[in-house]
Amino acid sequence: MVTNLDDGTFDFCETLSDPQDALAREMLERASAKWPLRVMHILAKAKGPLRFSRVLEGVEGISQKVLTQTLRTLESDGLVTRTLYPQVPPRVEYELTPLGGELLVEVVALWQWIANRLPDFEAARAQSPRATDAAKS
Repeated sequence: MVTNLDDGTFDFCETLSDPQDALAREMLERASAKWPLRVMHILAKAKGPLRFSRVLEGVEGISQKVLTQTLRTLESDGLVTRTLYPQVPPRVEYELTPLGGELLVEVVALWQWIANRLPDFEAARAQSPRATDAAKS
């Protein structure tokens, strides 16, 4: 069964200027990248500010460098706030913004849909010509 999306679903794309379309695509790519949603999820679960080390502990497999880059990007997009406390040693805390929370709410439906369909994806991959070719070699 193929879904027909010729019902105006993507009409909003036609109203975007080229710079708006570029930003929208950039944000979509960012939201679907490997680390941003995981970092935002950890911050959302905390229900308050977290220090860098606590975020690092919560996101399994991420390096300090990649976490730093991810947090900077999320901050520049307005999805996370960074608060620096001028003390010795300096203390930095991160917190999800309302905009970041809204994004997570919207993404959760897609995330849950994917999680519920994992058996379908696994079955499709098992039947894929690439899977059968790999099994032969």
